[in-house]
Amino acid sequence: MNYISEMRKKVGKELVMTVGCGVLIESRDGKLLLQKRSDTGEWCVPGGALEPGETYVEAAAREIREEVGIEVSELELFGLYSGDDRMILYPNGDKVYSLSVIFITKSYSGEISDTDSEVLEHRFFTRQEIPDELFAPDARPIIDWKNGKTDISVD
Repeated sequence: MNYISEMRKKVGKELVMTVGCGVLIESRDGKLLLQKRSDTGEWCVPGGALEPGETYVEAAAREIREEVGIEVSELELFGLYSGDDRMILYPNGDKVYSLSVIFITKSYSGEISDTDSEVLEHRFFTRQEIPDELFAPDARPIIDWKNGKTDISVD
């Protein structure tokens, strides 16, 4: 099922509220995997929308499998993000308010792939290398990671 596509058939480009589930994936040497979006060219946290009936962990793992091509495990809650910066106007005109559940893990397997149509590239960054061109809704968790935040964010 693709809940958002079904909702778009009913409401067009009007505002839809979603729950996004993303994963901060750290390499063994402490770098963070970011995903370059094909719609904006900005860097973001890999992840996507929760489907009806899924748990947050199931949605995060499914989205990582679909968009990154790897399996993740040992997900730990990093933060819950809401607020004005979660209001998104996509280049195609779709409006979304997306609450985000962000996990973190160092446990993943498989080969990272850039073949998903939503992705231009995946790349690992050190804390000092985090790019300025961040997708605004994902900037807070990325900056929290960059700043070494270890307590769970609830914003």
